[in-house]
Amino acid sequence: MAFTIPEGLHEDLYPLAWLVGTWRGKGRGEYPTIEPFQYAHEVTFNHDGRNFLNYYSRSWIIDDNNEIVKQFESETGFWRPKPNNVLEIVIAHSSGMAEGWVGVHNGPKIQLAMDQGYSSPSTDIVTAGSRLYGLVEGELFYAYDKASDGHTLQAYLWSTLERQAE
Repeated sequence: MAFTIPEGLHEDLYPLAWLVGTWRGKGRGEYPTIEPFQYAHEVTFNHDGRNFLNYYSRSWIIDDNNEIVKQFESETGFWRPKPNNVLEIVIAHSSGMAEGWVGVHNGPKIQLAMDQGYSSPSTDIVTAGSRLYGLVEGELFYAYDKASDGHTLQAYLWSTLERQAE
């Protein structure tokens, strides 16, 4: 699929233009407090002409036949590029968390570290996190490591997503 800069994209977003669109695929998850699982994942990046990307992610737990078992997680946020390939990101989760992330983008590779987090009284407290996004052979690779529930930073979620035709 040929790639073109989306119409009306703010010039600050040109280095992230490859993200714009909807991506879908499957992933796996595990953590010491839960059984390993599979999930379906959809991520959308779009823009309104201003100098940030809108971000929306949703996922569903799936069985071995790729059938949806139940809703999983939803996130929404804003990706704000800054000078020197720095990214500032704010993400709110359906589970009651909000997080600030800071990282760098280098071509089709994005590395992020959780800067600050807020957890509502009824949700787990995530004390650290790292995220990796990358374009690998035309697919969006995603990995999320977290520290939560008294555990050290470790793998939690990873998925591979295909760009969807518009």
